[in-house]
Amino acid sequence: MVDNDQKLTAFLTQLRGATWVALDTEADSLHAYPEKVCLIQISTVAGDELIDPLAKVDLDPLLEALSGHELLMHGADYDLRLLLKHHQFVPSAIFDTMLAARLLGLRQFSFSFLVETYLGVKLEKGAQKANWAMRPLTERMERYARNDTHYLKPLAERLKPELESRGRLTWHQEMCSRLIADCCQPKEPDLDGVWRMKGSHALGRAGLAVLRELWQWREGEAITANRPPFFIISHEALVDIAAAAATSRPINGLIPRHLSERRRTGLSKAVARGLGIAPDEHPRILHSVSRRPTDAERRRFMELQKRRDARAAELAIDPTLIASRGTLSDLAHDWDKHAPQLMKWQKELLGSEKP
Repeated sequence: MVDNDQKLTAFLTQLRGATWVALDTEADSLHAYPEKVCLIQISTVAGDELIDPLAKVDLDPLLEALSGHELLMHGADYDLRLLLKHHQFVPSAIFDTMLAARLLGLRQFSFSFLVETYLGVKLEKGAQKANWAMRPLTERMERYARNDTHYLKPLAERLKPELESRGRLTWHQEMCSRLIADCCQPKEPDLDGVWRMKGSHALGRAGLAVLRELWQWREGEAITANRPPFFIISHEALVDIAAAAATSRPINGLIPRHLSERRRTGLSKAVARGLGIAPDEHPRILHSVSRRPTDAERRRFMELQKRRDARAAELAIDPTLIASRGTLSDLAHDWDKHAPQLMKWQKELLGSEKP
């Protein structure tokens, strides 16, 4: 484990001179709140290394060295968002083996499936939900973590020529660039939406006021305990309690028995705060705005869907790679506005002519 500055300095010499670099991360989102990056796995021609972001190590030189390489990754979406959020890292280029598999028409594209299919190696899956913040890591966890990057280079070497021979390598490059752009855009938190959860749409405004206070109480408890919110109390229980409180029904029978007396008191105070909010300050009820398409839009949608499905069948790929149903609806509504948002290869497959 690279867990001090001396080890990192030695590794950086290897990394800067590497001809290829494979990268993965492990977080503790199932065990802590908020989650953090607990492990960075890096493979090069020199071997597989585990970097410990939880140790007192300055990672800036590592991230700077990584930025000069195309990074081999698999399903990079979550890793890119984590690295941006916690370390402000944005790679210059990636080769995502999951995207490559999808563009080649594979309907199964998990890392373990691809490694077994292309390389004949069956990977152990047992450590997927492990607590990656624990130290020291078990041998099983270390083995699992190293395998996540160890096979990326040979896998990419199998997938890349296939993409090239089918004329899809530029598509893949465009998809990887778009993934980096999409994942590395900081998003402003939606303060009026972050506390709304499954089932909250059925609440009236008074119930929503109680639910918002309950959510804020649970957030504080989760952060204090360093445990995911669902460990404190479930979404369903919060919604049920809010609904009951807003209609003057008893809530005691809805409070989970595992809650401590202190937490029961905190929850009850949150309910009281919610009930004490003036009606004109209650959260608004969100109504989904669904625009009814015109007959002309329906015809354009059907034409675009026909084009998309025909090309997808010819190429033996998932039609949604070319355009999702939502994208087709947007294009049918306003082609000039939404067509520029398509990637170049998607636009070529759909046809540049407005339907």
